[in-house]
Amino acid sequence: MDYFKINGPKTLEGSVAVSGAKNAALPLIALTILAKNPVTITNLPHVVDIKTLLKLLTNLGAAFELDGNRVTIDTRPVNHTMATYDIVKTMRASILVLGPLLARFGHCEVSLPGGCAIGQRPIDLHLKALEHMGAEITIHAGYVRAEAPDGLKGAHILFDKITVTGTANIVMAAALAKGKSTITNAAREPEVVQLCEILRDAGVAIEGIGSSELVIEGTGGKLVDIASFAVIPDRIEAGTYLCAAAISRSPLTLTNVRPDHLEAVLGKLEEMGVGIETTEDTITVLPVQTLKPVDITTMEYPAFPTDMQAQFLALCTQAEGTSTVEERLFENRFMHVSELQRLGADITLKGNTATVKGPSALFGADVMATDLRASSALVLAALVAEGETNIHRIYHLDRGYEALEEKFSLIGADIARLKE
Repeated sequence: MDYFKINGPKTLEGSVAVSGAKNAALPLIALTILAKNPVTITNLPHVVDIKTLLKLLTNLGAAFELDGNRVTIDTRPVNHTMATYDIVKTMRASILVLGPLLARFGHCEVSLPGGCAIGQRPIDLHLKALEHMGAEITIHAGYVRAEAPDGLKGAHILFDKITVTGTANIVMAAALAKGKSTITNAAREPEVVQLCEILRDAGVAIEGIGSSELVIEGTGGKLVDIASFAVIPDRIEAGTYLCAAAISRSPLTLTNVRPDHLEAVLGKLEEMGVGIETTEDTITVLPVQTLKPVDITTMEYPAFPTDMQAQFLALCTQAEGTSTVEERLFENRFMHVSELQRLGADITLKGNTATVKGPSALFGADVMATDLRASSALVLAALVAEGETNIHRIYHLDRGYEALEEKFSLIGADIARLKE
């Protein structure tokens, strides 16, 4: 098993090219199930979750050619509709094949999903919506069995709670349904917006893109012609490097980035006193010697993202004063607190709120990654910790960050990937 050895403290400098967004690429790969043509996707990140979903598609009968950050996927030969446990258990996003498989074939079986252990993320909202569209759903032996022999029918879907993967799943299902579907309380994340834009460009009538209500006129079962496209930049990877620059008081420029997708994150960095300069596709961090404390509450986009909570928690350990971080989306997303405490962080956890007193002198130690974003928080803390930090179980990191150690090495970090 691999681990990272990081020696600190280190000052960073230079530029980082942000990779394509994993959370955008996953539903877009699933979307190819609805295509009547081979689809080419560029700016695809090299991360484990992408490889997992491509493997799942091949198990269904699809073919793909991967060349660097470019993939061409042909789902025309798909002849299986069962997404098996051995793949789905490693990645919750595998549930994204449920909507398109059911819409295209009228039946499918998808294993109940796995993924990061950050709390309950039930798929009941997905299933309830599909039932509204005429599907018959049963759960047996750990599998969701869905049938719609006469095809899915347009319906009014009201999500009781905002769900990103649920919105993506139902958008794809509605694209091939008969008639009009209205999705109320839809997720507004950039990843959902890109999915809708690509379907719209493929000829599916979609109104309300970027809003909380989507109206989709289905094709009645006809597959769509999807043109080549590039995955949007990863706003969470970008936010992680922004926090790396801020915590190490370093000048750093991000390229291939969308500042308009990061307004909540940039706002909190500026609130902490960090200097930020942006262009249409770059963000530059200007080093600041004193970080101010900040209060953060995670909520759905466009508010502060839960996927940046851990990184800001690490950053707050170096602020002058007391910060609070309230997690409203997942009930088990503070597992990194005990690991940051091992490095010397002064963090008190009560319910869903962490109180951070800073600045804390951090010292290298052996720590363990518990989920994808917690892993990156430990990397950030290790950058400013005195001495050697060994971060174990970095397979979590590999699920969502492309070439992390290479990128950090290029900007001055002392980081190495080693075998246990």
